[in-house]
Amino acid sequence: QVQLVETGGGLVQAGGSLRLSCAASGRTFGAYAINWFRQAPGKEREFVAVISRSGGTITYADSVKGRFTISRDNAKNTVYLQIDRLKPEDTAVYYCAAAFGINSDIKYWGKGTLVTVSS
Repeated sequence: QVQLVETGGGLVQAGGSLRLSCAASGRTFGAYAINWFRQAPGKEREFVAVISRSGGTITYADSVKGRFTISRDNAKNTVYLQIDRLKPEDTAVYYCAAAFGINSDIKYWGKGTLVTVSS
């Protein structure tokens, strides 16, 4: 069992930056690829980024390439999502999710952290 807790959301002006964190409980954190998803008001949840167990493989959604950076620190059981040059359309609840592999089904979800970007 892995529990995921997202932090770092908040209200920020367009053009600003945020770093979201996804902290995991359990000693097997390194066994999971970690994804970030987001869900904007009134929209479907969408994939944002994923990082492999070792951190050696990273994939981003086309819509966030160049502005979002995912990283992980397995010693701290934490995955980060750095978001730069924030846009109002980045407003969403951001969720992290654990899977056994990059293309595997999600096994565990966090409860999300809200990011609101004002114009």
